[in-house]
Amino acid sequence: MEASTPSPPLDELFERHYQELRQLARARLSGGGRNTLLDTTSLVHESFLRLAGFDAHAFPDRARFFVYAAKVMRSVIVDIARQRQSLRRGGDAVVVSDDVELENVAAAGEEQILRLDEALQQLAQRDARMAQVVELRYFAGMTELETAAALGVSPSTVDRDWVFARTWLHRAMSDEGQ
Repeated sequence: MEASTPSPPLDELFERHYQELRQLARARLSGGGRNTLLDTTSLVHESFLRLAGFDAHAFPDRARFFVYAAKVMRSVIVDIARQRQSLRRGGDAVVVSDDVELENVAAAGEEQILRLDEALQQLAQRDARMAQVVELRYFAGMTELETAAALGVSPSTVDRDWVFARTWLHRAMSDEGQ
């Protein structure tokens, strides 16, 4: 067994991977235009705040850091979507909008995020590894090889899981799957 080097403090890990985290956040938020739930910087910073409670030793390498960062980014995005839907349904604030179409587009994006989260939870109950593959490939932006290394499986297993998981999620999220 190799002697491990001490893990850097979490803020050092965050600083070292900040630009990579921003690219990851930008990719996760792309496509929403002005109607995204939050911006890249906000997602990265909110993720850091949630990670700040963890000991840096929990992330001995880049792969494990990004495995958890992907989970945190997913939870931040889902929490914001839930919060905005709650407010839209009469939460603590009164929302007045004279652009109903713009509001419907934003709501559709939030609904899609929540449906994806629900479908991923169902997939995790069926096959936890496949759900992890989706998190790592989609939310962490890892390559097939990086995902395989992080999960300790072969790249062909990751490829097979990725193909099956995307098909399964598509069906679960389609109107036919409802």
